[in-house]
Amino acid sequence: MKPIIPKIARYLLGLIFFIFGGAGLLNLLPAQPDMPEKLQTFMTGMMAAGYFFPLLKGTEVVCGLLLLIGVAPALALVILAPISINIFMVHLFLTPGLQNLLMPILILVCHLLAATAYWKLYKPLFQKA
Repeated sequence: MKPIIPKIARYLLGLIFFIFGGAGLLNLLPAQPDMPEKLQTFMTGMMAAGYFFPLLKGTEVVCGLLLLIGVAPALALVILAPISINIFMVHLFLTPGLQNLLMPILILVCHLLAATAYWKLYKPLFQKA
């Protein structure tokens, strides 16, 4: 794979998490009035915890920024991995329609492509201890 592809994926993923994380942290995204009931229950639970949503969005902003400026990008990708997977799973199970999976699939693909640049760092994590 050409070295430019993981870099583009890293920047795109960084932009997604920085912009949408910041918008979520600052409550700039309007609530969707036609949100499915299961998704509404899920979001209500996250908001009710008080700390969770600000922690999640703050993590997205910080890691998105790290990806954009190239400081500890391998670590930022590891921290964002469960968030990326959860974004995909929430849309897969709680929102109807294939059109709702486009952004989560883009996030996962960018995440995987960006991670290929750091495979030498990740490889020991997959070896038997």
